[in-house]
Amino acid sequence: MKSLLIRWLALGAAIWGAAYFIPGIEVKNGDFLTYAGIALIFGLVNATLGTLTKILTFPITILSLGLSMLVINGAMLLVTDSISDALSIASIWDAILGALLIAISSAVINKLISAFVKK
Repeated sequence: MKSLLIRWLALGAAIWGAAYFIPGIEVKNGDFLTYAGIALIFGLVNATLGTLTKILTFPITILSLGLSMLVINGAMLLVTDSISDALSIASIWDAILGALLIAISSAVINKLISAFVKK
């Protein structure tokens, strides 16, 4: 349970970073609960639709050496945009760049927090 909460907070921080650095991604009313809600929706979309999409596009992922995963994660971010009223993404390119930034920053934040919590 603690690990899930840490990953959820890391995802919220990563979404904040993407909204801060990428002009095409906007979060309305950017308080903590808004980012936590967007992180929850994005996590649920990735866990359900994202998993199914990644399984179905596995051969393409192998052929593209994993680059198609960026497009899939960008599409999942656009799905999150369509579900959430608080998130607004201008284009598919902003979504792909945001997905890349979210993946990198979320991984780094998760590693840092996990190392800190274990000690």
